[in-house]
Amino acid sequence: MPTSVSFQNASLYLGPQGEPPLSRTGFTILSIIMALFTGPAILLNATVIIVSLTHKQLRQPLNYALVNMAVADLGTALTGGLLAVVNNAQGHFSLGRTGCVMEGFAVSVFGITSLCTVALIAVERMFVVCKPLGQIKFDRKHAIGGITLSWLWSLTWNLPPLFGWGRYELEGVGTSCAPDWHSRDPHNVSYLLAYFSVCFAAPFAIILASYSKLMWTLHQVSKMACGEGGAVAKGETKVAFMVVLMVLTFLISWLPYASLAMLVVYNPYVEIHPLVGTVPVYLAKSSTVYNPLIYIYLNKQFRKYAVPFLLCGRELELEDEVSETAVEAPNNKVSPA
Repeated sequence: MPTSVSFQNASLYLGPQGEPPLSRTGFTILSIIMALFTGPAILLNATVIIVSLTHKQLRQPLNYALVNMAVADLGTALTGGLLAVVNNAQGHFSLGRTGCVMEGFAVSVFGITSLCTVALIAVERMFVVCKPLGQIKFDRKHAIGGITLSWLWSLTWNLPPLFGWGRYELEGVGTSCAPDWHSRDPHNVSYLLAYFSVCFAAPFAIILASYSKLMWTLHQVSKMACGEGGAVAKGETKVAFMVVLMVLTFLISWLPYASLAMLVVYNPYVEIHPLVGTVPVYLAKSSTVYNPLIYIYLNKQFRKYAVPFLLCGRELELEDEVSETAVEAPNNKVSPA
């Protein structure tokens, strides 16, 4: 008996004659694409964790969130990425109903924790630079508190499907699992609306608000530092580049997935080809590669230790440039990282 018949939405992934949504070649291509994202994601995030544990200089409160994001992204790559590679290679989801629930839950917990950590990093940078509460130093206690909150928040909103509010089902071409965006059951729809609001919309709003405040503060510092305009302008440009890259990556990775999910929730009768539904899924999972590249390897401090680690001890000549996370002005020191 095919594994897919045990799923409530299995018919979404079969044609009128019961054939799979993609040819064998199509599944193989998807498996290769996912492998190209998953391999580097595992390597890069594992590197971040290892160099952080082996170099005391990196174990600072402002870097805790970066390491936490690497842990969450590594979890996503191992539970969602590797399984997607294997299942696509086989042409179907091979772990049965229990395996689907376990995969959907694990990937969702790691994915939402990573999203919350992105928002946490934005808030950290905003507090360090803008000091909205005055001269309050961001220390180890604040960092651990924020990380703990990100995991608790993710668990709080991903546990309900295990107890009847919402459920995990097949998605895309039927080779991975996630919250069931297709169900028309009002009980399930209420969960999805709440889930979207607190796990997608809220982190994005926090990121936009925090980085908008950060950019405004950097702009004001730049205006006051006329005497050091060159250095300040260079630092502000670098920070602006990173902020824009962060927001764009967030949008590219998660907005298509969240938008398609909400489209299905609000219009359950809309017909979406399984392959079209798979693209946003893979974009979201690809964030496990973008995050360490942007948040870690554009960070001069981490790059100093990570690059030699990746090159097996070889030293790489790096330009001694102004840190992308520091802008100095007279009587002002802005250091968001």
